[in-house]
This record gives sequence, structure tokens and C-alpha cells, in this order.
Amino acid sequence: MSNEKEFKPYIPADKVLPELTAVSIVLGIILAVIFGGANAYLGLRVGMTVSASIPAAVISMGVIRVILRRDSILENNMVQTIGSAGESVAAGAIFTLPALFMWADEGGLSSPSLAEIALITLVGGILGVLFMIPLRSALIVKEHGTLPYPEGTACAEVLLAGEEGGAKAGTVFSGLGIAALYKFITDGLRVFPSEVDFSLKSYKGAGVGMDVLPALLGVGYICGAKVSSYLLAGGTVAWFVIMPLLVLFGGDAVIFPADKAISELGTWGIWKNYIRYIGAGAVAAGGIMSLIKSLPLIVNTFSSAMKGLKAGRDSDDSRTARELPMNFVVLAIGLVAIAMWLIPVIPVNFLGAIIIIIFGFFFATVSSRMVGLVGSSNNPVSGMAIATLLIATILLKASGNIGYPGMASAIAIGTVICIIAAVAGDTSQDLKTGYIIGSTPKNQQIGELIGVAVSALAIGLFLYLLAQAWGYDSAQLPAPQATLMKMVVEGVMGGNLPWNLVFAGVAIAIVVEILGVPVLPFAVGLYLPIHLSTPMMVGGLIRWFFERRKEENKNGIDRGILYASGLIAGEGIVGIMLAVFAVIPMADGSLGEYLTTVIPFDLGNWGGLIAFVLLCATLVYVIAGKKKKNAK
Repeated sequence: MSNEKEFKPYIPADKVLPELTAVSIVLGIILAVIFGGANAYLGLRVGMTVSASIPAAVISMGVIRVILRRDSILENNMVQTIGSAGESVAAGAIFTLPALFMWADEGGLSSPSLAEIALITLVGGILGVLFMIPLRSALIVKEHGTLPYPEGTACAEVLLAGEEGGAKAGTVFSGLGIAALYKFITDGLRVFPSEVDFSLKSYKGAGVGMDVLPALLGVGYICGAKVSSYLLAGGTVAWFVIMPLLVLFGGDAVIFPADKAISELGTWGIWKNYIRYIGAGAVAAGGIMSLIKSLPLIVNTFSSAMKGLKAGRDSDDSRTARELPMNFVVLAIGLVAIAMWLIPVIPVNFLGAIIIIIFGFFFATVSSRMVGLVGSSNNPVSGMAIATLLIATILLKASGNIGYPGMASAIAIGTVICIIAAVAGDTSQDLKTGYIIGSTPKNQQIGELIGVAVSALAIGLFLYLLAQAWGYDSAQLPAPQATLMKMVVEGVMGGNLPWNLVFAGVAIAIVVEILGVPVLPFAVGLYLPIHLSTPMMVGGLIRWFFERRKEENKNGIDRGILYASGLIAGEGIVGIMLAVFAVIPMADGSLGEYLTTVIPFDLGNWGGLIAFVLLCATLVYVIAGKKKKNAK
């Protein structure tokens, strides 16, 4: 039975409040750029992104209610709707686009232009929003009592508790400021190293360390101890089992793809030449297995959504049911498809445009419904991207599109599909939030289009800037998913890959799946250096400690999540800023190189560890400090 007749939104349909205003658009755009850039940097560094909806909502309330003295929950929601678009566009773009830069570096080709990156990203973002519009009535309205949309519902609860917005926004800004200062001191002034590294001489091949950075602490806290432990388990298998065994049995042998003896490579050389390929095989297998396990749900969700579409959209013309006209949506989708095909800078031919429209609508539908059931964190976007790349590359190769042009076209197709799935899921959560509080769907849909358009331009700039500053597949920016997608395309096109290592990773993923351990986080931990999963485990343990204390209230845990979100955003902002400094020329190098000479000393590994302990103490204080004050 349909629930739309019984449900009454917080703001009734006959009440009009400020919503799509100049204030909400400008503030939303600022947050879209900030969280988009922060998530792009975070994802390229550790292969994970975090939701920006709730941080954007609390910052919106802090600015609009406290600073600007405006009182409209619909305006607040519009800010988070536009602001969260940056995170979803970034999540899709970083999975694939850096592969184009890596091929350019390897083959001496020219890097993709800023226009190419921005247009590919823009196409995916627009299609992600447009494909979701006809599904709103079927998924958000008619199944309101069935599909919970956890993030969208949680964001609505935050907005409804708007009177607390000022204090909550202050928590986010505190984390942002501390992380920004910390990141500038460690990676800007180089007072202490951001990566602490120790090799174990008595256990050759093994190594341990951590990147003592705020974003990793924040991600670990948000993900929790269980997910962080899966990541650390993967890293432990790589750095304490596989790498020592390679040294023990390999010795002085020179084994492809390395060009030196294993005994001469050191821990980082072994990781780069062998572990990355094993980890990539495990991540690919994990993504495909998650997609296969989701197939029954995917088929059911697509079937249900199509039935909902056939039933027709609401005839209700009230404010809370008003949407962008369907003829506009169909026309816009057609124009975008033609633009993809005809604009020379987008490396997609007629076949590619057809693949994008067919697969894009299918995965947008799947993504929109699946996030309603299991949340955005469990949406198998990487599996969808791998499946799309495999099929697209096979079809392009069969049609004669081979070599770099064919691979670039496959990556462009995969990028658009990946962004479509990520944006459709985010749009669904935002529309759910709007449905609960009584927003106007048409205004939200316009806001989403504004958000993805601005974010596409910003993400394109950030990706280009980061590539110029450090390059991808580097120590600063490993770009794990993009490296994996690059390997998938090269493998199908007949590239020279160490398949034994890749299949070893696939076998490890199958064993982990048999044991009942979630494959993807374990595989990502296997792929990434253990230095990234160790600080995340610290953040997870801090949350676990407070969750285990019976007297600890939920408000403290929630304050920690907001503070952790600020830590991630603060480091991301300064990371982008340092990339700008790295490409500003000076007489003797760049401005970034000059900054490192300002402080004439380096506190070393132990200084980095002490600084990280102090950073952890600030997180603990935010969680427990307010309760202690109240107890006095």
C-alpha cells in the first residue's frame, strides 16, 4: 500500500519558505568546492571518501541561522543539497580519471586537458541527476515506508534539530582549523614528517609505520573499529606475511615486473613491484563479488523501479510534488548524449555514448534504490565501474578501437558511469531529506544540477593541479582505484601485466570471502601501504573505546563524527593549497620547496608520533570534554 497519502512533511505543501535563494546557492557552491576538493584529495590518498551531507547541513545551519540570522529549514536543506554534490562527483571522478594522467606519464603523451576532465565529469554529474528525476515518485514517495535511505533520514534529523546547529557547526570548524594548521606544519613547513616509517632488520622484508595525518584519524573514527580492522588485517597480511616470504624465497632473484633483485628492493620496492598487483587483483575480485552477490537485489530493484515508472508520476501539483518537467528531462538527456559523441575533447564515440546511456540509466536506477536499502557506504560503485570497464573495453576492442585512444575512451565511459551511479545515490538521499522536511523537489533538482556543474569544474581543476604538483601513483597520491581501473583496461586490451600476481590476489579475496570477512575493505588494506590503515585503526579504536563505555552518551560520539569530518576537510583544503604552492615557480624551485627551508630543523619520526598523539587527544577531548563540563 502506498504511504504518500499518510505522510505529512515537516513544512506543509501550502506553506512557502525561502529555499532556492542567492544565499543558499552561494553557500552551497562554496561547500561543494570545499568538500569536493577534500574528498578528491582523501580518495586519491587512501581510496576512500566520506559523506558530506551532514557536515554541510550543520555548517549551513551555523552560517544561515547564527551568523546571517535567517530562519528557513528549506534554505538550510538547499545548502546541503548543493554542497553534498561535490563529494559524489569527486567520488566518481577519482576512481578513473587519474589513469589518463598515468598513461600520459608512461607513454610520453600529453596529459588530458582541463576542458576534457571538466566536460567528462560534468556529463556524468548531469546524467546522474537527470536519471534520478523520473525515479523520485516511485522510490522516494511511493516507498517512503519501505526504503529508509539512512543518510538522507539522518540528515533530515540533523536539520530538524536546527536549534543546535551553531554548536555543531563550531565542532566541524574546530576540526577543520586544527587539521589545516597541523597539515601545514607537517607537509608545508616539514617540522616533522607526515609519514613515520620503520623497517624491521630482524624480520627482512617486513615494515611498519603510519601516516600521522588528521584525515586518516578522522576516516578511521567515522568508519569505526570493525571496518578499520579489516583494512589493517589486509595491510598486515601484505607487510608481515607476503613481503617477508618474497624476501625469504626470492633472495637475489630478479622477478618480473621488477628489474632488480628482490633483496635489493627494500620494503617500498617490494610493495610497488609486487604487492600492488596482488592487492589490485583482490580489490577487483572483491568488487565483482559484491556485484554478483547484489545481482538478485539489483534485478528486483530495477524491476520494481520500472513498475513504479509505468504506474505514472503523481498527478499532485502541490509544492512538495512539483518536479522538473519530464519533457525537459528527456530532451536534456538526448542533448547530453549527442554532446558526448560530437564534442571532440570528450574521447567517446557513438558506440560509447550508447553504452553510457544504457548502462548509466541501469546503474542509476540500481544505485538509487540500493542506497535506500543499505546506505551509500555499501553501494557497490567500484563493482559497477569494473563491470562497465570490462564490457566497454571488450566492445571497443572488438570494434577496432585499440591502443591509447581505445583505452582513453574506455576510461571516459567508466568515469561517466561511475559518476552517474555516485551522483544518483547522493541525489536520492537528498530528495529523501527534502521529502521528510517538505522541500520543493523541483528546487532541489535545480540545486543538484548547480552543485554538479560547479563541482565538475572544481574537481577538474583539482585533479589537474594535483597531477602537476605530485603526479598520480606516487607516494603522495597512490590513486588506488584509478590504478586498478587502469590495470583492468590494459589487461583487456592485451597489456603486459604480471597476471600471476593478479590471480594470487583474486585467490586471497576468495579465501577471505569464504571466511566471511568483508572482502573490499580487506582488499583495499592489502593494496594500500600499511602506513595508511594504521592511523585509521587508531581512530576506530578511539570510537570503539567510547562506544563501549556505558555512561558515554550518544551526543559525545556524534560530536566526534562532526569533528572528524572537520579533520578530513581541513587536511584536504591544505593539501590542495600545498599543491598550488608546489606549482608556483620561484627563482630556486617552487614556493612549496621554499617553505620547507623556512624551519631549519626536523623533529623526525618520534616528533611525528608525539604530534599524532596530541592530535588524538584533541579528538578525545571533543568527545568527552563537554560531558565533563556538564558534570561539574
